[in-house]
Amino acid sequence: MSSKDEFGAFFIGFVVGGLTGAVAALLLAPQSGEETRGIIKERAIELRDKTNESFTEAYSKAEAAANEAVKQAEKLLNEAKQRAAEIANRRQVALEEAPAEPDAE
Repeated sequence: MSSKDEFGAFFIGFVVGGLTGAVAALLLAPQSGEETRGIIKERAIELRDKTNESFTEAYSKAEAAANEAVKQAEKLLNEAKQRAAEIANRRQVALEEAPAEPDAE
């Protein structure tokens, strides 16, 4: 397992644990039900906003990485085409410079 996978699992567990603890604290707090529901609603809105920000940031990074991968692929393709052309050119030169074989009679 890579360190990225371990960090991702840790982070998800951390977030889920934090949310669970926050909800439990709100439900067990000595407040009225209406106050508790209001607090839960506010926290849900905050969480939604943070999630949207995280998603937007991750999407932007993924898009940038994909664009970079396309650029690298195009670069490699151009290099491969150039090498193929060089090899074809060398082959043609070698064929032209090769001594002609006498006709077999």
